[in-house]
Amino acid sequence: MRLEEFWGVGPKTRATLVEELGRDRAIEAIESGDVRTLADAGLARGRATRILRRATGGDGMDLLATSDARSAYKELLDLAVEHGVTQRAADRIRVLTPLTERGAMEERLDDVLAARDAWAALVADDREAVLAAYERYDERAGSEHAAVEAALALLEAGVDSGPFAAVADLERERLAEAAEALAALDGDRGRVREGADEELDRLREALGAVEDMDANALALIEELRSDGVRDVGRFREAFEDHLLTETAVTVDRVRDAMPTDATDATDFVGATLRTLRSDLTDAIDEREETVASELEATLEETGDAVEQAVSAVDDIALHLSLARFALEYDCTRPTFVERPDAAVSVINARNLTLAAVDDEAVQPVTYALGDHGVTAVPTGVNAVPGEERVSVLTGANSGGKTTLLETLCQVVLLAMMGLPVPAERAEVTPVDALVFHRRHASFNAGVLESTLRSIVPPLSAGGRTLMLVDEFEAITEPGSAADLLHGLVTLSVDRDALGVFVTHLADDLEPLPPEARVDGIFAEGLNPDLELLVDYQPRFDTVGRSTPEFIVSRLVANADERGERAGFETLAEAVGNDVVQRTLADARWTETGPD
Repeated sequence: MRLEEFWGVGPKTRATLVEELGRDRAIEAIESGDVRTLADAGLARGRATRILRRATGGDGMDLLATSDARSAYKELLDLAVEHGVTQRAADRIRVLTPLTERGAMEERLDDVLAARDAWAALVADDREAVLAAYERYDERAGSEHAAVEAALALLEAGVDSGPFAAVADLERERLAEAAEALAALDGDRGRVREGADEELDRLREALGAVEDMDANALALIEELRSDGVRDVGRFREAFEDHLLTETAVTVDRVRDAMPTDATDATDFVGATLRTLRSDLTDAIDEREETVASELEATLEETGDAVEQAVSAVDDIALHLSLARFALEYDCTRPTFVERPDAAVSVINARNLTLAAVDDEAVQPVTYALGDHGVTAVPTGVNAVPGEERVSVLTGANSGGKTTLLETLCQVVLLAMMGLPVPAERAEVTPVDALVFHRRHASFNAGVLESTLRSIVPPLSAGGRTLMLVDEFEAITEPGSAADLLHGLVTLSVDRDALGVFVTHLADDLEPLPPEARVDGIFAEGLNPDLELLVDYQPRFDTVGRSTPEFIVSRLVANADERGERAGFETLAEAVGNDVVQRTLADARWTETGPD
């Protein structure tokens, strides 16, 4: 395969990769999803990630039919990456894509949930030991040596269930041998590091001392003469004693290096030190070659163990990172509903974007489309949702309608990525196209055309589509918006799509196809701080209502200037002054109780 055949690899990128990595290694890095290697070769990390997503999961990326769907996907990855235990694991998370085969989804779910259970079962000390092992792994840039050391640390911690079983099966003794050999050899396995061999260290130390003497030979000669050494015999003995005292050179090597035909002290010292340098250099090279050969033989024998350790440590890091993400947000395994009984349903689902900010403030919601299994709803909800595949969601301003669309989008995306979802229970039918359209307040023909071009073609492609469309009316005039939205709902029904359409134009959409229903979210008033109280749980087959009276009530109460207050009171008359006054009274009653 040619490099140019990969998505996003043009002539310039190809030249960079070939120059830095070579063709074969570049292709291997792309096919294995190796962000680090591509980034180290000079590609921007974001670009490398985009190339790898397409290379390893292009079909899955194709189901993200709109820019908002792609944004929601990237937001999920950003949340998951925060729980990466290594940089390599974070990189692998960034290139996860939706999967197209249910078997692959189930397999990844098995791995992540096993990791979640294993991690949850560990005591605090063991967790700290595992994280410390991976921290050291990252500090060493994920090298083979770092991976083997991490594997040994995991074995030492005694973790052996779930994803850790891959390490538990490794031979500790062979890994220890490999770790010692890898520690002794530098990256290119050509040089032996200090501390690996005592004899080699002694020879290197001796050479260093001799080189220092050679650089200061004249000073050494003056030092010896200042001690009263004058005749040749005594000078030779003093120089020999100095060499034996200040270096690790053997007496035989020193005597062999001393010339017999030196013309004076300078010539004698210089020739001796030059010969010693040459002899020691040869001895070092010979000893290093011998030691390196032995170490490389050890690595050859333990190669399989090292390869298994590298793979196991990386896979554990990925699944452990995703497990920590799942635990952080109390995610559970979704149930996949096969066609033709399509469904998307959630019980007590939470929006991850909001939960990441303040999980305790998030109100879980229950919602369902299609042939779902939801049989109970929260207290106060009027009915169990019907089995219509399409719904129109109405209700209060700031009532969580958009958040519900986003939550459903997150659940479906996570499920199709083979990851647990933030719900007590969820049912998902894998789709061929996910159309997520957030509200865009740009009122012009160009935006309308581009929006229709992005959301209509997936419905016409013949596969299963999930439509999540927010306030379509924001991009065109109300009359036309109602007609177009009615057409989108009808088209979704005709194409057997699943969908939720958020709108304030529910009354203008009647009559809807019998296969579609209208749900509503309701505001319940103002609290003593005049903040809007909303029940974010939709009520089914019920039109929600907007809350202008609550908003106007707050404006009236907060107006400081007389003229400003008079203006808001005029608006209060328009929406029903008695309603505004009653709202304010209710808020005060809640704050102070009855007089």
